[in-house]
Amino acid sequence: MAKLALHPDRLFPSDERTRAIARALYQPIRDLPIVSPHGHTDPAWFATNQPFANPADLLIVPDHYVFRMLYSQGVPLDALGVPTVDGSPTEHDPRRIWRLLADHYHLLRGTPSRAWLDWVFAEVFKLDVLLEPATADLYYDTIDAALKTPDFRPRALFERYNVEVIATTESPLDPLEHHRAIRESGWKGRVVTAYRPDPVLDPEHGGFADNLHRFGEVAGEDVSTWTGYLRAHENRRAFFRDAGATSTDHGHPAAFTADLPRADAEALYARVLQGGVTPAEAELFRGQMLTEMARMSTEDGMVMQLHPGAFRNHNAAVLARFGRDKGADIPVQTEYVRALKPLLDRFGNDRRLSLILFTLDEDSYSRELAPLAGHYPVLRLGPPWWFHDSPEGMRRFRERATETGGFYNTVGFNDDTRAFLSIPARHDVARRMDCVFLARLVAEHRLPEDEAHEVARALTYDLVKAAYRL
Repeated sequence: MAKLALHPDRLFPSDERTRAIARALYQPIRDLPIVSPHGHTDPAWFATNQPFANPADLLIVPDHYVFRMLYSQGVPLDALGVPTVDGSPTEHDPRRIWRLLADHYHLLRGTPSRAWLDWVFAEVFKLDVLLEPATADLYYDTIDAALKTPDFRPRALFERYNVEVIATTESPLDPLEHHRAIRESGWKGRVVTAYRPDPVLDPEHGGFADNLHRFGEVAGEDVSTWTGYLRAHENRRAFFRDAGATSTDHGHPAAFTADLPRADAEALYARVLQGGVTPAEAELFRGQMLTEMARMSTEDGMVMQLHPGAFRNHNAAVLARFGRDKGADIPVQTEYVRALKPLLDRFGNDRRLSLILFTLDEDSYSRELAPLAGHYPVLRLGPPWWFHDSPEGMRRFRERATETGGFYNTVGFNDDTRAFLSIPARHDVARRMDCVFLARLVAEHRLPEDEAHEVARALTYDLVKAAYRL
């Protein structure tokens, strides 16, 4: 059996001098608390504190980073136990699902998923052999036995890995009962929500008309009028703030914004209500609503996050059978300078607003995003996400964004994950890679080492708390 061992200098430079600097920078920050301000973990885990069901449900079924790679090599999602939209049966035997991962684990070589999973196997479950077909049952039995013990319940793991705060992401239609249960339980762990209005803001979102009807009901507003619709958002944002939310999140296909005269906005909303808007009208409405969300943020203090640049749910067959967010989001070219101008013309100098920009279009880092964030006081740059949440993606981000945007116009790291145990693994990668970048600046006499230590702490802990008002 091949051994599994995590090298203490993994990801650090091969050059001895620079590696020593990176190691010195890493040691003081490696155990700082984890602040996870944006993600998709299930708040029910922390509300009920029930044991995770089995290794497959913990590490495979919710993690599209893992199952998308297997799917690309011909493994059906049904065989991996991914739930279907209509409830039709898929593989229900978790051991069979686990053996499939073991059979195909070699497909993850060189990927971030392999690094994260190996960290979980070695650090969390103390396994010392590689996952392969011959060790599949050993892995399954070891992890399954651990999950049955109190030390591996969600709250215990939250505390063990020093998570200071974690933000989940919910639709405006969500009653947030799990967040209420957490608050009323007496547990000291901090789990907050984030306001993701896409289902009631995007006319091209599946079920938009029904969602809008429910939105009016839960908000207690008449959403048949533009005024009532905006009030409904304001009411639900207040409800989310009461549940701890400090941020909103917007998964728009583009960064396009608009600032229409009120009469034009009312007329556009009337067309949206009637249904059948053109793609251009849907984009105009999304753009107008980004500006409306910015206006609301100046009033209630919620930080905005914008995640454009993804052709979401690209695989129509997978979307129809398994639903959204099943690994088929594909990066597309994105433009920011002209797209954001209407919003920035109105709010770009208003310090009450904070807008965090993400991208899947890496070319925009140095061309657009860093220059924008290096000027407008309301803008900050989010870390690499989705495909670029990787050692090389993090390196490219720092190289392209730092010269113009600096370190302090970025917001640290967020893991953006549905797989709970990948959170400490991902944060460790980010901390190491930031130290690698800083070590090179020190070695090249571009940054004093004492200042590099200050920056390393800021990138790990201070900036994320400030940016998300946590």
